[in-house]
Amino acid sequence: MGLKVVALAGGVGGAKLADGLAAILAPEDLTVIVNTGDDFEHLGLTICPDLDTVVYTLAGLANPETGWGRRDETWAFLDTLEGFGGPTWFRLGDRDLALHILRTNRLRSGQPLSQIVGDVCRSLGVAPRILPMTDDRVRTIVLTDEGDLPFQEYFVARGFEPAVRGFRFDGAERARPAPGVLESLEEAEAVVLCPSNPWVSLDPILALPGLRQAVARRPVVAISPIIAGRAVKGPAAKMYREMGIEPSPAAFAKHFGGLLAGLVMDTADAALAPDLEASGLRTLIRPTLMQSREDRRELAEATLALAVDVMKERAAR
Repeated sequence: MGLKVVALAGGVGGAKLADGLAAILAPEDLTVIVNTGDDFEHLGLTICPDLDTVVYTLAGLANPETGWGRRDETWAFLDTLEGFGGPTWFRLGDRDLALHILRTNRLRSGQPLSQIVGDVCRSLGVAPRILPMTDDRVRTIVLTDEGDLPFQEYFVARGFEPAVRGFRFDGAERARPAPGVLESLEEAEAVVLCPSNPWVSLDPILALPGLRQAVARRPVVAISPIIAGRAVKGPAAKMYREMGIEPSPAAFAKHFGGLLAGLVMDTADAALAPDLEASGLRTLIRPTLMQSREDRRELAEATLALAVDVMKERAAR
């Protein structure tokens, strides 16, 4: 399919959809902009969970059971660390550790994250362009009933147990989009919001100066990460409820305040389509639970078909 697409992604759902898009688009037609608000420093290493998940998934190396980390992982480092009484709440596998060490050393030498990601993608045979949202430091902070928590402390260390009251993105207002981010959006014919948590995966990207405006200039379609009131993975549905919002594809669409032109949602939520269509949002009903690579491809094809329909409608106005 000859369509230039920019996808905004974070986490396992975003990585799976990006993999589906990569299966049907030429490499030069796909750019994936990945959330780095989840990045953090651990054991002296810079960890980039969403970037690594996207890269490992497109390289065919992701752990098929968890969706994150590498397949065929070993844990000698972590087991030894535990024996010394070290922190093991964030699981770093032996194969995964190599990437963290390489990245940290190169960052300390002054190389930008975007350059490092590009080199890693080339070494792993990942052909589409994968860009961190920024080379600058942005950190997602979760405001909870137990105080403000860095995202990984909330998500991994605390198992997303504290009740959420809101979010902030430290450093976002001063950060610059990574090289190629704004240019890719300028060249894109359509933008896809992957099925990712709206608050902690997509909002950090859109919070960067100029990003939301650049996205809004293109037809934008999204895949709802909510199916029948539940998140496929992670705390999105819990976050909705704790902030007094009933989780649904409609709530997901409303979150973006008119940015979306089209929404793909699961067959379980088909009854919501008429009201969304009446509000001016194009909808498409498809199975959205990606349990196989074929599922990813089929969902990507449906999403791009919706994007093309939206583009035709715009051209006809």
